[in-house]
Amino acid sequence: MSFYINTIDNMGFEDILMDGETIFNNMEAFNPDYIPPNYNFRDKQMEALAISLRPALRNGRPINSIIVGQCATGKTTAVKIIFEKLEHSSNKLVCAYVNCQMHTTRFGIFSQIHKKIFGYAPPETGVPFSKVYEKIMKHLSDNNQGLIVALDEVNYLLQNQTLNKVFYDILRANEEFEGLRTGIFPIISDIEFRLALDMNVNSVFSPQEIIFPPYSRGEILDILKDRVKEGFYPNVISNDIIEEITDYTLNSEDLRLGINLLRIVGNNAEADAAKVIEQKHLDEAIASNASINLSKIIKNLNNREKQLLQLIAENPDFNKSGELSKEFKKKTNASYSTFIRAIEKLEALRLIDTKYTGKGVRGNSRDINLKFNPNEVCRCIL
Repeated sequence: MSFYINTIDNMGFEDILMDGETIFNNMEAFNPDYIPPNYNFRDKQMEALAISLRPALRNGRPINSIIVGQCATGKTTAVKIIFEKLEHSSNKLVCAYVNCQMHTTRFGIFSQIHKKIFGYAPPETGVPFSKVYEKIMKHLSDNNQGLIVALDEVNYLLQNQTLNKVFYDILRANEEFEGLRTGIFPIISDIEFRLALDMNVNSVFSPQEIIFPPYSRGEILDILKDRVKEGFYPNVISNDIIEEITDYTLNSEDLRLGINLLRIVGNNAEADAAKVIEQKHLDEAIASNASINLSKIIKNLNNREKQLLQLIAENPDFNKSGELSKEFKKKTNASYSTFIRAIEKLEALRLIDTKYTGKGVRGNSRDINLKFNPNEVCRCIL
């Protein structure tokens, strides 16, 4: 105990802000899933979403729509806002949001729809999928309600044949439950997943595209200023530092990074017992953020995943999934399914980007691109 107290004394811990003193007015404003009260620069997309849903409010079918755009362009937030507004104004349509990165199975996805309708998820064992499906669709049919399902990160359904089954289950439910009105909003970074849809699914899907372009510098600046206004007390952070965070965000092409940096610099200032955020707090955040995060991520990979990541970093010419899988098998003797699981893990952790390019010998071919400096990746692996 005395060692602990002495350590605190040596750190100057007594100088850190006392309980109740903080530069944060609302810490939640910097959370990744926070929905801001002011959602700007997406009026056109919000209008398109509303138009897609309008037919279902008049006893018609919603218009299937692909919500497409780069990461952190407001796609998920827009869908959640429009769903919330609709639920407050009408009970004619059930709006279910499912994150397919977390729920990758047919049962898992429909359990989330069940939870949305009935307030709880069905048991994971002992209840067949057919019973859950019938309960959902019969309830909707009996109550004359439509169903729209937003499938976020829908590309995660590609590798286990879940994609076509889920789309078919939702879009063709009216063949078993007469008059049922259903639709799907896939949320994705590109539309290549459509190459994996069966012809009979694609014919009934027939979506429109709602495109979310990257935010401009001015838009990023205004969004960050809104978060600052809501998240910090007045005069805590200077315009110069916000401008610098804006440039860093623009270069990274990820708005979430800028919002997270605001939180980090605020924490750095409080740890320094400062009442305002200074340049050194931003410098510390930028210097540590990329390398520390990369090291932490790589540290939690298993050996096979590290071997694949190193292979990608050391061989930029292996940017096709087919040739990469052959080289991976040659070096590790691992199965193709192990390769696919490793690729999905690396993409989920945002170490790589993948883009579907069409049918390959063993399914859908993908381009593989490393998101970090190859030398830095290799250094963290070693």
